Amino acid sequence: MSANAWLSQGTLVLASNNKGKIAEFEKLFAELQLPVNVVPQGQLNIEDAVEDGLSFIENAIIKARHASRISGKPAIADDSGICVPVLDGAPGIYSARFAGEHGDDAANNQKLLDKLKPLRKDGETIEGMFVCVLALVQHAEDPLPQIFQGIWKGEVLEAARGENGFGYDPLFWLPQLGLSSAEMSKEEKNKISHRGQAMQLFKHSLEK
Repeated sequence: MSANAWLSQGTLVLASNNKGKIAEFEKLFAELQLPVNVVPQGQLNIEDAVEDGLSFIENAIIKARHASRISGKPAIADDSGICVPVLDGAPGIYSARFAGEHGDDAANNQKLLDKLKPLRKDGETIEGMFVCVLALVQHAEDPLPQIFQGIWKGEVLEAARGENGFGYDPLFWLPQLGLSSAEMSKEEKNKISHRGQAMQLFKHSLEK
């Protein structure tokens, strides 16, 4: 079976129940104009997988296999988060549940601010990067998942800015643009974000 044989199957399951992430993906998929119907796993009553990997790649593959196993269809999964070097890469793969409860953006943002406060020095910025790994499997036992990775570098603010986006977007500062990720439109963000980068690599793989 060729690397992109799944395209002929007509449906690709998106292994996510995160509303913010699904909204971003739906816009990205629409922009890519793929000849395939992308269905969020929630529409198929598929619950989230247990993410017990130790890396973004492991968790993305776990989620994709889980959705493919239950649906019987090809699946694509995203594992993403923010990594802060001065915190040894934390929150990393635990970004969505950094403060304990999965998806509590306000609590996660506050915990990150609290962790960084004692490390801040006058006039010095704190670097951060958003990471996105996409894993595509043709079936649940696919021995060769396709992996697409995007990294978006910036800085971590001392206070939230902006109302758009989700997750850590209000704390992610882009000095070259003078904006936080949460001050960007979806269109602006998708052109340069970690998820946008990974999706571009995915698109290029379809053109080979």
